[in-house]
Amino acid sequence: MGDTGPCGPCSEIHIDLGKEVGCDRPDCAVGCDCDRFLELWNLVFMQFYRDENGTMTRLPKPSIDTGMGLERVAAVLQGKFNNFDSDLFTPIIEHICALAKKEYGLDKNINASMRVIADHARATTFLVADGVLPSNEGRGYVLRRIMRRAIRFGRTIGLKGLFFGTVCDKVLDNMEEAYPHLSSSRELLNKVTHNEETRFGETLDHGLAMLGEKISLLKREQGDDALIDGEFIFKLYDTFGFPVDIVRDIAIEKHVSFDEAGFEAAMAKQREQSRRSWKGVDVDHLSSGITQLLEKGKSSAFVGYTTKAVDTTVDAIINTEGLLSADCSQGERVQVLCSQTPFYAESGGQVGDIGTISWENGQMQVESTTEPVKGLILHEGLIQEGVLKQGVSVNLSVADAVRDATALNHTATHLLHAAMKEVLGDHVKQAGSLVEEERLRFDFTHFSPVSTGEIVAIENIVNNEIRKNIDVMSAVLDRETAISDGATALFGEKYDDEVRVVSIGAFSKELCGGTHTSATGDIGFLKIVSETGIASGVRRIEAVTGKRAVSWAQNLVSQAGEISDILSGPLGSAGDKIKTLMKRQKELEQEVARLTAKIALSDLDDLLSGGTDVNGIKVIACEVMLDSPKTLREIGDKIRDKMKSGIAVIGGNLNGKAALLSLVSKDLTNTVKAGALISEVAKIVGGKGGGRPDMAQAGGPMADKLSEAIGKVPEIVQGLMGK
Repeated sequence: MGDTGPCGPCSEIHIDLGKEVGCDRPDCAVGCDCDRFLELWNLVFMQFYRDENGTMTRLPKPSIDTGMGLERVAAVLQGKFNNFDSDLFTPIIEHICALAKKEYGLDKNINASMRVIADHARATTFLVADGVLPSNEGRGYVLRRIMRRAIRFGRTIGLKGLFFGTVCDKVLDNMEEAYPHLSSSRELLNKVTHNEETRFGETLDHGLAMLGEKISLLKREQGDDALIDGEFIFKLYDTFGFPVDIVRDIAIEKHVSFDEAGFEAAMAKQREQSRRSWKGVDVDHLSSGITQLLEKGKSSAFVGYTTKAVDTTVDAIINTEGLLSADCSQGERVQVLCSQTPFYAESGGQVGDIGTISWENGQMQVESTTEPVKGLILHEGLIQEGVLKQGVSVNLSVADAVRDATALNHTATHLLHAAMKEVLGDHVKQAGSLVEEERLRFDFTHFSPVSTGEIVAIENIVNNEIRKNIDVMSAVLDRETAISDGATALFGEKYDDEVRVVSIGAFSKELCGGTHTSATGDIGFLKIVSETGIASGVRRIEAVTGKRAVSWAQNLVSQAGEISDILSGPLGSAGDKIKTLMKRQKELEQEVARLTAKIALSDLDDLLSGGTDVNGIKVIACEVMLDSPKTLREIGDKIRDKMKSGIAVIGGNLNGKAALLSLVSKDLTNTVKAGALISEVAKIVGGKGGGRPDMAQAGGPMADKLSEAIGKVPEIVQGLMGK
């Protein structure tokens, strides 16, 4: 893993994908740079500890560090040569094809663009579901770059307007069965993608036009030595907010050089100028408008601990391009800075406040509140009516219901953290959180799933503290005093010399800048609704409080009543009845599978003795009864074992869709390849397929065309032999 640490011999498992994906060099073997030999699995036999001098000492407890490429295995099992052609990506790429009205697989540049969009849409979907939102710092900035790169690649295949949200929606459709937590994020995902694509659209189109003109000019003047200079790249980035990594991508595509050193020099020059006005701020990912505010020494005071509304003045307005603006009108989306604000900015896992900014003859809906740099609180939202100008007097008002519900969940998070330490052990540490109006999410370090009994114990402790109606107190102390008094500090968090300490009696004491309720009794009731693992040694709990916890319990009672009605008996006996029904269903499914396979295999000898002669080659094509993909493979294996020389295509109706399998004996793979054959047959049923030269699978939605497809097999074989 590094120069020092546990180590040992390594064993790698590769698969030979065949000559057709290789480099055709006679010395081609495992380790070649071509794609023929694909690593599927890696095992490191941890036997030694290597120190800085290179000395290796035997470990007291040897172990095996193993990792398998799940997507690679899926692709190989499906007869594909890369992950993007497996069924994990195919539905997403097909959706992109439909949007762009282009076909996948014909052009390598189009293929690459579609793969980037599909991959980045999947990443976006999961990041948003995990509570990450686009921003100009940290993980939010990573998400923003991913989204914007995908949107840019959409332009290269003709996708304009708002398309990326529909691709993410397709990802969610495909993944929510395996990852149920995605379902609850659909509305948020739609909003996030819509807002980001809308904000970035004009910037992207304008920047692409400027960059295109620049590259054309450079190629005319410099030919093959064309170089995009760093000053121009910095201008695109600083003035128009055009991402540098997109400039880099386009430079590679257009075969021109990219002056990265010049860009870094221009960026360093701006940083140095900025540091003359303030210290310790990383400006790499800030918009031009924000950096100008910092240079002017602008800041905003948070007064939201004691009030939810305040009269103040507008100090600055930042438009969608990240530039300062003197005013803005109805329909514009902006960021507004005021000298003081009751709006809590997103921080420490708590979402930013929403609410309204109102002035004479005008109003703005605040949709989020952020603090990109400490002391600079920005209200982001939409001007609903009127014209907002810099310097005008305004009233800032936080949405009461949302703030109060969020505060309940934040206080409940502190109670939950303390209760988990009591039940699970002091090793429990917060590893992330999300506190919002609807729920709370708490990530924590723990070595195993939390049992049902442990969850009940944690809930009982928390709800007991809620019933005590303990006052929630806060105080500002110097950091060292606070920590020495037993306040919990979160690992990785940066704290000022003075910190805010939130105490709940003797039960909980944490460093926290968030908003809280005044007493634990306000929470009413906490219910843990899920517990899952999200990484090695990290677990996640989600919970609801107050009226949402009551609503959750009422829905559960309603569902229990429905189950009782369906089973025509009391809920207490429902478990045993369901087990009996499931056992019987499994027995029946096994019987159906056995009978289906028996029927299909009973005519196998007759099937092999028949067939059609195509240029001296026996071609077998038939339909069979199917109850699962396994049956199709079993029949294929039997045919392959008994067919000494020939070509076979079998198909059947599987759950309303056509399933196909092609087989070519080894002696004929140079004449006809199974992958090419199945691909042509699959087109008739509206599908696609592929695989190895001797065996390939495919499927299609039009099961009614199955007989036609099977009947065309001899003709298709004839055509392939003629090529």
